Amino acid sequence: MKPPPPQPQGRGGGHGGGALGRRAFASLLAAAVVALALLCIFYGAAFAPSIRSGAAAHPRRLGFRDRETEVLPPDDLVLSSIPVCDARHSELIPCLDRALHYRLRLRLNLSLMEHYERHCPPAPRRLNCLIPPPDGYQVPIRWPRSRDEVWKANIPHTHLAAEKSDQRWMVVNGDKINFPGGGTHFHTGADKYIVHLAQMLNFPNGKLNNGGNVRNVLDVGCGVASFGAYLLSHDILAMSLAPNDVHENQIQFALERGIPATLGVLGTRRLPYPSRSFEMAHCSRCRIDWLQRNGILLLEVDRVLRPGGYFVYSSPEAYALDPFNRKIWRQMSDLARRMCWKVASKKNQTVIWAKPLTNGCYMRREPGTRLPMCKRDDDPDAAWNVPMKACLTPYSMRVNKVKGSGLLPWPQRLTAPPPRLEELGISSDNFSEDNEIWHSRVTRYWKHMKSEIQKDSFRNVMDMSANLGGFAASLSKKDVWVMNVVPLMESGKLKVIYDRGLMGTIHNWCESFSTYPRTYDLLHAWRLFSEIEKQGCSLEDLLIEMDRILRPHGYAIIRDKATVVNYIKKLLPALRWDDWTFEVKPKKDALSSGDERVLIVRKKLWDQRLQDL
Repeated sequence: MKPPPPQPQGRGGGHGGGALGRRAFASLLAAAVVALALLCIFYGAAFAPSIRSGAAAHPRRLGFRDRETEVLPPDDLVLSSIPVCDARHSELIPCLDRALHYRLRLRLNLSLMEHYERHCPPAPRRLNCLIPPPDGYQVPIRWPRSRDEVWKANIPHTHLAAEKSDQRWMVVNGDKINFPGGGTHFHTGADKYIVHLAQMLNFPNGKLNNGGNVRNVLDVGCGVASFGAYLLSHDILAMSLAPNDVHENQIQFALERGIPATLGVLGTRRLPYPSRSFEMAHCSRCRIDWLQRNGILLLEVDRVLRPGGYFVYSSPEAYALDPFNRKIWRQMSDLARRMCWKVASKKNQTVIWAKPLTNGCYMRREPGTRLPMCKRDDDPDAAWNVPMKACLTPYSMRVNKVKGSGLLPWPQRLTAPPPRLEELGISSDNFSEDNEIWHSRVTRYWKHMKSEIQKDSFRNVMDMSANLGGFAASLSKKDVWVMNVVPLMESGKLKVIYDRGLMGTIHNWCESFSTYPRTYDLLHAWRLFSEIEKQGCSLEDLLIEMDRILRPHGYAIIRDKATVVNYIKKLLPALRWDDWTFEVKPKKDALSSGDERVLIVRKKLWDQRLQDL
């Protein structure tokens, strides 16, 4: 029998060498696995969208906070790069993405327009990448030229021009799209149509603003917002509203033109506006079935109309003589009667109803009349994800007594303390002080940016945490409009903003905003990052959302705690917001809180290959 072969020897010799070799190999293998894991975590945090739901994606959450101390994460946990979305997402609106409905298998009632309402992606399905501009994108044409023409490359959709060619919505002209000012019911131009409405109501000098008493208008189913565009010369500010429907780019065109507009739909939820916000609502062939569900959609319009407010309805039902349209007209007239609306004027294709000034008509209705009064515990100003209600909202004792809103005409109402301040427990003195502080702050902002901006650098402006609207009021002499966004936790303040003759909406900044990419020239965020951090939401997600909204070469003004500003500064190269930056420690005032800093940045224009232009 052959002897067994000799065993391999380790450095120490003897039979223990084999065990040592195996242990050494296992140690090396474990070290390699750990190194590989660390490498994956590093690159995942920097480049993989799905990683952002973990701790590395939210480095500020890695620290801890108590009432006295805040510990920030190490610098090496700050994102060094943010991925770029695929080109097919260049017009992504995350919470209005119908492809998401199919992926999440949402069961939505199409007849109630639920598929046009907000449905936001859960955190694991957020793309968390920078939205690229379309091929050939150019810096938008500046206002006021933009009212009448935009670059076709910026919104490369021409189907509306062909579909509405007989109505003069828009015309393709080489590398531009022109807007002649027409509409479905005003082919000859919105300007002439507006004068016609003023004459129907016997307003002086053909001015629809009626001496400043008509300031805020809601235009539902607005098309490309030419009605709102031409109202501006009447000192009227219109919230032009339309869904992302088969005419999906109409609001995109409106915002590219520099016209106040927003995405929204009369579906199952209340519009994100408080009660008594608008002096007039307008529907010109807006394709809305006002008779459905016991008139619930028209009751929503009633909720947001001020006492004595007008509903302008231009549609075949108002004038056509065929049996089908006559039947609809009788039903609409009966619905309006039960809502206590009266016909203020009816001529040709248009009827204008007026809402009552007091509760008198409501109280005189026969018992059991359909369309009941809303219950006492219903808050008519609650408007974020609140279901519509098929009931009439009565006026408060104060409104009923003064027979109206008690507002001064525009522009006096901009700076006069509005009556609804007292509902918020804010004094007239505090309101006036707020105005003065924001005037001073905005003056300094413009001084800091003076060397970089031109007269027409801004048109579409968003105040992301608007408080009482002081920032927007301070810009009233500039040729801009401001979307005043009131965070959900402060939603009551929005009614003061509307009473001032400004416009805005309620929003939860832990979610994406309902607008197209590249629609605002200037974003202003005062203490917003500190507030959403308290809610456990991601600063990085908010910055990526701001980048989606902001136009290339647009500016962001961030006013927040020094620790927050310092952290955001580290992310500027990853966001490509480092085209120009300015930081200053602001002068303290009554609204300051702790150690604040002001950071002003400008976004670069870059193409899909990440090459700076």
